[in-house]
Amino acid sequence: MPLSISAHFGFTLWQPTDVLLQFEAAPLLEQKLLSADTWIPKAMHTARVPAQDNIGDRFWIHADGECRVDYTATVEVMRQIAELELMGRVPPRLLPGEAVKYLFDSRYCQASSLFDLVGSEFAGLEGGAKVAAMRDWVAQNITYTPGSSNAATTALDTIDAKAGICRDFAHVLVALARAAAIPARYVSCFAPGVTPQDFHAIAEVFLADPETPQGGTWQMVDATGMAEPALTAKIGVGRDAADVSFMTVFGAAQFNFSEVAVKEISG
Repeated sequence: MPLSISAHFGFTLWQPTDVLLQFEAAPLLEQKLLSADTWIPKAMHTARVPAQDNIGDRFWIHADGECRVDYTATVEVMRQIAELELMGRVPPRLLPGEAVKYLFDSRYCQASSLFDLVGSEFAGLEGGAKVAAMRDWVAQNITYTPGSSNAATTALDTIDAKAGICRDFAHVLVALARAAAIPARYVSCFAPGVTPQDFHAIAEVFLADPETPQGGTWQMVDATGMAEPALTAKIGVGRDAADVSFMTVFGAAQFNFSEVAVKEISG
């Protein structure tokens, strides 16, 4: 079923400043853009560049003053979804190059500090069954609490605080999976079930592909329970939120507003 997506946000730049934007649903084999319209601020410099792993694009703008971004799209999701609990683990030595970097610590996902937790909480589980148990552990041990974290909050901070938002749930799940030597990456996305509606964040793990012997596949996992993979439009991926923020400002700015709406389009 297609998704209707709209996203609008505005900000003020106090002087000419470089800004990196990533807010469009990515054109992929797993999701088809039926329509898309993008309006970005009139700027002194604008450039569209490939995003992380060539999934989606980013915009560089060099601008000042009042800035507004408007985006609308219709996206049909055609994602292959496997039963997570039945999926096997791909041994690190057999991983493709694209997945290896997602085994390592990153700014917000300190996997190496979670080896003991993973060893005690998820002993005896492997592959997708272990990831499913991690997803459930995050949902049970962390309370979704708007305003409970900020741009500096890490996975370890969230585990200690036992509270966070979608960004934090994704960071914790990514860090736990990496601590189990399962590649995991952070995904920015649109999904109709998100409450309150906003840019959403989930995890994606690399597991053995049940359809391809000795192959692997990325599978979406949302510890908040709000995004269904079959109804989720991917914006971009990265090691953590730093790689795929919808707006990164290289200078002083004031963020003014954000409005996101995602709906299923009935036939």
